[in-house]
Amino acid sequence: MLVFSNPFICRTVLRYYETAPVDLAPTQKYNVGILLGGFISYYLDEDKAYFNPAGDRFIQTALLYKTGHIQKILIAAGNGYLMKKPFREADLAKTHFMELGIPATDIYTDDLSINTLENAANAKKLIDSLHLSGPFLLISSAFHLPRAKGVFTKQGIQADLYPCDFLSRNKSNEFVQDNILPSSNALTNWEYLIKEWLGIAEYKLTGKG
Repeated sequence: MLVFSNPFICRTVLRYYETAPVDLAPTQKYNVGILLGGFISYYLDEDKAYFNPAGDRFIQTALLYKTGHIQKILIAAGNGYLMKKPFREADLAKTHFMELGIPATDIYTDDLSINTLENAANAKKLIDSLHLSGPFLLISSAFHLPRAKGVFTKQGIQADLYPCDFLSRNKSNEFVQDNILPSSNALTNWEYLIKEWLGIAEYKLTGKG
């Protein structure tokens, strides 16, 4: 518990694992930004959806479009819940993008995929059916991109990476709190890391990424 609840240890491991921040030059342009889901959570009891802590994926994608770095948005996000629920993340995200003034004609959706493997496979089908050409920019949480890159490359989608939602850079800038005091957030972040490592191991063993 002392090791896994220590914020300094967890943050150090995350900084080595997470995809490093990217600063795009004004001249860097991408035809399509591929946004991976997992940033909107659905609550069955309320029949309502809310942005969750990974909502930075949505924010950064909107900013990339508004600043001209991406020309089109492909949202790869269906329903990741094991229980069947009347919810399609990509459709709701598209609605929110349109509310920000992004035209529907610039937004493509995969609302069927339930995990990262299907995100990549369905994105490939959309790209091929719509005859979309690169360059592509893959947008997701910094801790998720190392696993996502493998499966997208396996599907034949060569994309640059744009990380966001940095867990390793979530600091209070207070020495004791950031480095010594046990943190429940550190335990949560280890859960994310272990899930990603197990996913990568599975993909390698099964040849999926």
